[in-house]
Amino acid sequence: MSEKQASLENGAPDLKVGQVLRAERTVTDESIVAFAELARDRGRHHLPDQGRAMAHGLFTASLATEIGGQLDFLARRMSWEFLKPVWSGDTITAEVTVRALSEVRAGTGLELEIEITNQDGETVLRGESTGIVRH
Repeated sequence: MSEKQASLENGAPDLKVGQVLRAERTVTDESIVAFAELARDRGRHHLPDQGRAMAHGLFTASLATEIGGQLDFLARRMSWEFLKPVWSGDTITAEVTVRALSEVRAGTGLELEIEITNQDGETVLRGESTGIVRH
C-alpha cells in the first residue's frame, strides 16, 4: 500500500492511528482560473492578468479532499487555518494524519489532522476534519 492511497477492504479503510497519507499538486494559472469560475470568486488577486495569481484558500484545502475522496470519506466537520498564500507555480503537499479511528453505527469514524506545505517546506495551511467511511 502506498502512503498516498489507503487500500479499502469491504468498504472499511485499512488505516492505522498515526498513518500519514500524502498528495501533491503544482498550482497553475489554469487551475486557479477554473476554481475561480466554479466558486464564482473572481477577486483580482486570483486572476493571472494582475500578475502572479494567488490560489483560493479552499482550492489549496481541496488537496486534502483528494485524499478524502480516495477513502470515500464523508466529512462532517472541517476546520482550516490559512497561514500563507499559495501562488501559481507553487507545488503544495498535503499530509493527512489519522488521529483517531472508531467504530460507529454507519461505518468507521475518522479524526484527521491536515498540514499543507509549499515547495520550500513552509506550512501554508493547517486543518482538521472528522467524518466517517461508511461500510
